[in-house]
Amino acid sequence: MKFFIDTANLDQIKEAEDLGVLDGVTTNPSLMAKEGITGEENILNHYKKICEIVEGDVSAEVIATDYEGMVKQGEELAALNPQIVVKLPLIEDGIKACKYFTDKGIKTNVTLVFSVGQALLAAKAGATYVSPFLGRLDDISTDGMNLIEEIRTVYDNYGFKTQILAASVRNTMHIVNCAKLGSDVMTGPLSAIKGLLKHPLTDIGLAKFLADYAKGNA
Repeated sequence: MKFFIDTANLDQIKEAEDLGVLDGVTTNPSLMAKEGITGEENILNHYKKICEIVEGDVSAEVIATDYEGMVKQGEELAALNPQIVVKLPLIEDGIKACKYFTDKGIKTNVTLVFSVGQALLAAKAGATYVSPFLGRLDDISTDGMNLIEEIRTVYDNYGFKTQILAASVRNTMHIVNCAKLGSDVMTGPLSAIKGLLKHPLTDIGLAKFLADYAKGNA
């Protein structure tokens, strides 16, 4: 399973990259605003900076909600760097734009997916990635993991190449469960990724090893 980090914070992206497990980055207008990145030129330059840090795919989201606007903005984003994946909302014009970019050989990430039917449409349109939002489903007492499992079944039934990118990942168990269910990618915060490092027995074992070494070399 690929690990993407969901942020616009360059320091966090660098930290995840230095860890040696980062495969890509996802971000969105809200995450950009959180880092104080506003204005079209500043946002485009920020995407370039992200691409300089990582070697993998970087999802860059369009703001337009109409077909012509999505195509225009998507082409501008794709021209920044070959790593850029054009991120489109799962609405009617988003699916049309996805097919347009697929035919052009431009990678896409269809986002805000909450049902198997939506994921099926994205795959039919040739999306590179489809992003079901786990945490937001959990927020309304719906099983986000069940959605991952159902999408996996449908995609495997028909040999779709679209990769399942589990988004809105909130914690370490989300990551583990996504891996169990066969999600191709997960994207989440640095805290969730680093949470995989933690286990009390690891800490206890290391402390004992160091204590025994100190006794032997006293």
